[in-house]
Amino acid sequence: MDPLAPALLERLRLASQAARTHAHVPYSHYAVGAAVLDDQGAIHAGCNVENAAYPQGWCAEATALGAMLMAGGKRALAVLVTGPGPCVITPCGGCRQKLREFGDDGLLIIAADPTGIRQTWTLGQLLPASFGPGHLAHSASHPKG
Repeated sequence: MDPLAPALLERLRLASQAARTHAHVPYSHYAVGAAVLDDQGAIHAGCNVENAAYPQGWCAEATALGAMLMAGGKRALAVLVTGPGPCVITPCGGCRQKLREFGDDGLLIIAADPTGIRQTWTLGQLLPASFGPGHLAHSASHPKG
């Protein structure tokens, strides 16, 4: 399954754009949608949700990852994030780390706005030298002391 196949990219873009319409953004008015493609070929969408206590809100990528997990998905192959434009949107630092939990350096990150796809990176480009699950797997064999 090629995440860059035109038909699949369009499905991701449409899912992300549709999710964006459900964003709860009464404070910033900056609606974001995200669509995650899992390793089974399913697409899971989410939107950002703001809260009057600002740190309690959450990002569209986190919502989409939660939807993926609830549907039984385990690995993310690509995520398409749609913002309002005209500036290119990327996942925030916290979401980059959340995406790292379910993907590797090759995870495709695609930025879009209402006019279409704007830019593409890998997670490794956006989060170089990242800390991930593999680090913890090795810690059990090297106890402190």
